[in-house]
Amino acid sequence: MKKSIQGVVDIGAKAIVHRKAVATGLVHLSIDSKNAIENDEVKKGNVLEASTIAAIQAVKETPRIIPHCHPIPLEGCKVSWDWEDCALRCTVEVSAHYKTGIEMEALTGVAAGLLCALDMVKSFEKDSEGQYPETKISDIVILEKHKAE
Repeated sequence: MKKSIQGVVDIGAKAIVHRKAVATGLVHLSIDSKNAIENDEVKKGNVLEASTIAAIQAVKETPRIIPHCHPIPLEGCKVSWDWEDCALRCTVEVSAHYKTGIEMEALTGVAAGLLCALDMVKSFEKDSEGQYPETKISDIVILEKHKAE
């Protein structure tokens, strides 16, 4: 099967309208990681602060990571964190006025935020053989996508 990249989709004729996207995902952690995060005992620093910054940076850099994404002038990005037992949920909401959707930016922010959180607590997650048998990132989904008419 022959593959050829055609380029970025031309959105020149599309109207600029308000766009919003919300994505979420989970990183499943040990009770030791949860306690370390809640008690600010992670050697690398405050997990939620660093992971929020990682999520924001990823949202802004999405077109550099995903080749067919248009660079979008973002107007807002909100990152929130919640515990579900020992799973840490990251939710990213992104808004802009533009010609194309921004769900990829929200998804990229969630993925980067979760990866940063996991990176910061790896030492709490490893088993005696240096593996991560219980640790996983899951359920990264688009919760909402809105386009003003």
